[in-house]
Amino acid sequence: MQSLRAVSGQFSPAVRSVGVFGWRVEKLKAVPLDSSQLGVFYTGDAYLILNNQPHAVHLHMWMGQHKSSADEQCACAMLATQLDHFLGGEPVQHRETQSHESAEFMELFPKGVSYKEGGVESGFRKNQADSGPVRRLFQVKGKKNIRVKEVELNWTSFNQGDCFILDLGPVIVSWSGSKANLFEKQKVQEISALIRDSERNGKAQIKHLSEGEESQEMIEVLGPIPALQEDSTEEDYEADKTNSASLYRVSDVTGCMTLSLLCDKAPFDQTLLDRSDCFILDNGSNGKIFIWKGIEYSLRAEGRIHPGQVASPSQVDNKIKNKIKLVL
Repeated sequence: MQSLRAVSGQFSPAVRSVGVFGWRVEKLKAVPLDSSQLGVFYTGDAYLILNNQPHAVHLHMWMGQHKSSADEQCACAMLATQLDHFLGGEPVQHRETQSHESAEFMELFPKGVSYKEGGVESGFRKNQADSGPVRRLFQVKGKKNIRVKEVELNWTSFNQGDCFILDLGPVIVSWSGSKANLFEKQKVQEISALIRDSERNGKAQIKHLSEGEESQEMIEVLGPIPALQEDSTEEDYEADKTNSASLYRVSDVTGCMTLSLLCDKAPFDQTLLDRSDCFILDNGSNGKIFIWKGIEYSLRAEGRIHPGQVASPSQVDNKIKNKIKLVL
């Protein structure tokens, strides 16, 4: 690992204005992204995304799932600290990882996020249009939060429940599975047009196809279409996990603060709340925990509940312990 010291003075006064700003970490430097690059993430890189709004400032550190180097991750953390100081300590910092981004992060990109293979360290981030024939396959998946990721170029990557983009350079095929949802079908057309306009100067031909309408271009590249698998339940499971909630009661009657589960199926009945006790609502893996203190709650417990205690591994999913919102 090289000696790490992120270059100082990398952020312009423009970032103090309202808006969303982004940087990619390259060799200990923060390289600004233009608006067309926001929402596109290379899996081998680390990024800083700043959401500067009048009511709040949020700074997100995004890490590639498998390939961002230790140097990049350290540099990203140091650059985040520099930016935090530059903005007077206002930003609330968040750590984001590929495919597990928070809802607040995903909302910054109305067109969804796109994952591409490669990164700075591998040197594999140049435009394929400049290095030979383009042959890429992207999966478009999601409902409210659409994710686009590059997948292996073969039929085994397909399923009936998602949409896909086969990018062949002069021809871009948007393909919708028979069980894909409306959001995915709309988004696959938008992203196909975005690739055409941003990477082909508007000159590529787009073909919108549904399952069973496979074009000759698809057959030539992928071969005869086999029986496709149905959509995996992974997304539904993740959505259930994100939307799940649990209600806990806090008690100190034994002299020690204990946490007991009252209910783990929403919606909850308000009669479960007792003005003489304290309650914690764990709102699933979307990263928020709410604390409700009854007016008669024991003064002995005052000040005992804080994020470090609430987010112990035995009580709350580790993924959310750094993203706790307290409502007192």
